[in-house]
Parts: sequence; C-alpha cells; structure tokens
Amino acid sequence: MQQNPVIQADRNSPLVPVLSLSLFAIASGYLMSLIPLALESRGMSVSLASWLASVFYAGLLGGALISARIVGRFGHRKSLVAFLLVVVGTVAVMAVFGSAPAWLVGRFIAGVAVAGVFVVIESWLLMADTEKARAKRLGLYMASLYGGSALGQLGIGLFGTNDALPLMIVASIFFAAVLPPVVFKNGRPKAVGHSSIKVSEMKLLPSAAYIGCIVSGLVLGSIYGLLPLELESKYSHSQVGALMAIVILGGMIVQPLVSWLNSRVEKALLMAVFCFTGLLSIAMIEIATVAGGVMAGMFLLGASAFALYPVAITLACRNVCESKIVAAAELMLLSYSVGSVVGPVLAGKAMQVKGGLMFYFVVCFAATLLYMLVSTKRNRHTGTDGVDNAVSMDM
Repeated sequence: MQQNPVIQADRNSPLVPVLSLSLFAIASGYLMSLIPLALESRGMSVSLASWLASVFYAGLLGGALISARIVGRFGHRKSLVAFLLVVVGTVAVMAVFGSAPAWLVGRFIAGVAVAGVFVVIESWLLMADTEKARAKRLGLYMASLYGGSALGQLGIGLFGTNDALPLMIVASIFFAAVLPPVVFKNGRPKAVGHSSIKVSEMKLLPSAAYIGCIVSGLVLGSIYGLLPLELESKYSHSQVGALMAIVILGGMIVQPLVSWLNSRVEKALLMAVFCFTGLLSIAMIEIATVAGGVMAGMFLLGASAFALYPVAITLACRNVCESKIVAAAELMLLSYSVGSVVGPVLAGKAMQVKGGLMFYFVVCFAATLLYMLVSTKRNRHTGTDGVDNAVSMDM
C-alpha cells in the first residue's frame, strides 16, 4: 500500500490545533448565522439559504475526498495554514461581491477548505497512544469548536448583518486562526506514513459510526443553515443570535460528559441516549410557554446534536492503526458531509409547512434512536461494542 511520509516534530501537542480551532470556530459561528440573515440586505432571496448550506456541504464532501492526500504530502502544519488562507479568501470574495453566483461558488470552495481544516485538526488530536487519550483530546476539540461557535453568535448583536463590514470582520478572525501554526512550529504529530483506506476496508469500520456521522450531518447542517431562519420568524436578530449561542453552548458544555462516557458506555447505546435527549428537546421547544422553556429546549437540542459526531468518530477509530487515523477521520467527515449536503435540502422542503423543521429533527432523532437500540442489542448478543468487524487495519 502506498504511503505518504510526513516530516513532523517528535512531540504531538494539542496546543496549536486547539488555539487555531478556537479562532476558526468564533469566525464560523458568526458566519453561519450571518449568511442567511444577510441575504435580503445584500439583494438576494432568503430561499437561497438552503442552497448555500447545501453547496457548502457539497464542498465539504469534495474536500473530504482529497484532504488526507494533501496532509500526507505537506504535513499537518503547512496544510492547516493553506486551508485557512483559502477560507479567508472566500469570505473576502463574498464581502466584495453581493451576488448569488459569487456566494454559491465561495461557499463551495470554503466547504472544500473547511473539510481540510477538520481533517488536519481531528487527525492531529486523534494521533494519541490510547483510546482514553483520544477521547479526552476529542472532548477538548469539541469544546473548543462549539465554545468558539457560541461566542461567534454574539457577533450578530455586536456587528449586525448588513453591508460588507460583518464579513470583513469574519475574514479577519479567520486570518487570526492562521497565526498559531505559523508562530508555533513545534508540537506536530510524530513522523508516520499516512495511508489510505481501501474501498474493501471501509466495511470493516462499524456501521454505527457511519450512521452516527451521517445523522450528525443531517441535523447539524440544518441547524447551521436553516434554524436561524426558523427563529427569525418569531424573534429579533439579536434574540436569534442569543438562541443560536444557547444551542451551541449546549453542544460545548456536554463535551466533557461525552468524553467521560465515551470510554465507559457502549457507544451505540450512548448515541441512542443522545437521540432520546434530542426528541425531548424538541418537545420542550414546542410546548414551552415561557422563554426559559424555549432556552432549555435549545440547550438540550445543541447537547444532543453535537454529541453524536465525537462518539461516532471515536468508535470508528477505536481499532484503527495510527497510520490510518487521517484516512479514518476523512471517511467519517465524508459520512458527515453526505448528511450535511442532503439535510438542508430535505429540511428546506419540510419548512414549507409550519413546524416542518422541528418535525424533520424528530424524524432524524427517532430513526437513529431505533437503529442504535437495535445495534446495541445485536452487539450485546455478539459480545462486542459495535466493533465486531472493526479489526485492526494495519496492512
């Protein structure tokens, strides 16, 4: 099997990727709510929002197919810098050109680059010696990602959504994310050969991991792309930003719990628990008669939606040899991207009727809950934790 050697430092520190990710997440959090809310002020139809979300995740899907090869050739640090600079460029283009074609192309290219950012940072952190260490690092990764995203939501109230200024602020924060890997050149993963996973080997990864990542994409793609529009029909822009921040704050605060449970609870069962929590959150949002009830529901929605991906990816990487961590992370991102491309389109159609987006979330959570319960029962029967086929792929 062909391998791409990477010249790396001898100590793998999480400092650089976490610092860079935190700044990246702040910019992304602001941008995700800014895009659908800024369409009308830039002379575009709000119906473009679902297509902008889908084209971004289509780019994410494409980027997931090529990112591992780029990392294998240029290394983690240089690849991270390059991917982030591409993201900066796409946001700058959107600030200058307020047209649908420019925004669609920009979001597609941004999706490709963001896929690279995720593959670099996830594989950087997952290249640890033990499953427990991987779970802790992934918990830190998720907390930084969602904490930064929640903080970024406050930009809606601080800087607004009109004109090019908000986009230029976003581009500046993205550029700041380039500085950690440029300034700190040590602490990269140790030198290993990164090899790809063959098509025949893809079936060796547990199916629950693929399902978890796909459903995570189905739900999160719609939360990022369409939930601000759903909330805008009931609340002001500043309230929308605050509620989106609560959703993402829920995703951040649950990460230490996910990290603790990840090495102690059967992973398919753990994903089932979070899907049940998701159903509970939708019920709370729909029947709440006071603001506190809506806020609590939004918090639980974020906690359940953002918990699926870290559980699924640690399940996928459980028995994977170190040389294929990058490829496994790429496969999980690919699965997430498939869900993220399809999700906003399906959710957009569901939104044509009142309450359609919440019904869409119910269907996603309920179907996954049933699948994970069946998978848990099957795994207990075979005496595995969803990894009966996930043998070490050290070729």
